[in-house]
Amino acid sequence: MLQKIQETTKFIQGKTKYSPKIGIILGTGLGGLVNDIENQEVIEYKDIPNFPVSTVKGHHGRLIFGTLGGKEVLAMQGRFHFYEGYEMQLLAIPIRVMKFLGIEQLIVSNAAGGMNPDFKVGDIMFINDHINLMSNNPLMGPNDDEIGPRFPDMGEPYDHTTLALAKEIAAGLNIPVHEGVYAAVTGPTFETPAEYRFIRIIGADAVGMSTVPEVIVARHAGMKCFALSVITDLGGMDEVVPVSHEEVIEAANKSEPLMTAIIKGLLAKL
Repeated sequence: MLQKIQETTKFIQGKTKYSPKIGIILGTGLGGLVNDIENQEVIEYKDIPNFPVSTVKGHHGRLIFGTLGGKEVLAMQGRFHFYEGYEMQLLAIPIRVMKFLGIEQLIVSNAAGGMNPDFKVGDIMFINDHINLMSNNPLMGPNDDEIGPRFPDMGEPYDHTTLALAKEIAAGLNIPVHEGVYAAVTGPTFETPAEYRFIRIIGADAVGMSTVPEVIVARHAGMKCFALSVITDLGGMDEVVPVSHEEVIEAANKSEPLMTAIIKGLLAKL
């Protein structure tokens, strides 16, 4: 694993002049942020050794270096999901490559189903904790101490200081946000009404199919994490409302300018 990470890192370093400290995973809700990245250097996933390729509609497959909010950044335009058939250990490679490239702060976005009765479609939730319901963990298997400890602490998966700063930024922009717990499931099916109710009972405010493996790997490598969800559908309510991937994308697109404004403001302060 370490050899593959080093090989991939060396390849990418040979393609860019940038040395960013901030990495962004442009998941659902932040895809448009790529248009604001200046002086871009782009590398296609398919050209990067050992890198997986995203297969999901709406997810591109490019690494983008550039500047945003006055900071050098590395953005993943398109992420990888467990439900695509990738092994968890393969999903860890891009995050570990980020670490070897010098990334210290990871910012992640996603689309999520909301179970909190205070939520409505289009709301933004800052993640303050998570529940892993994927029945798997990207750190399973032999551990390499050069990457991170065998038993990493997860007492603060989402950096409290960054979270507080993001809340301050949102307030200054008059953008209402929620704060809550995100539960990660495998997908690719959306949840049944009973599953929504169960996930709410065990303490989650929103549920989705990503983010948690990425954050686990990032924390294992000592990176600080900040994540936010756009609530694209509601579950566990009295009335069952059918949901489709197209509706999720539509709801996320409507909230994208607000999420983009928050992240740009946050980057300027980091």
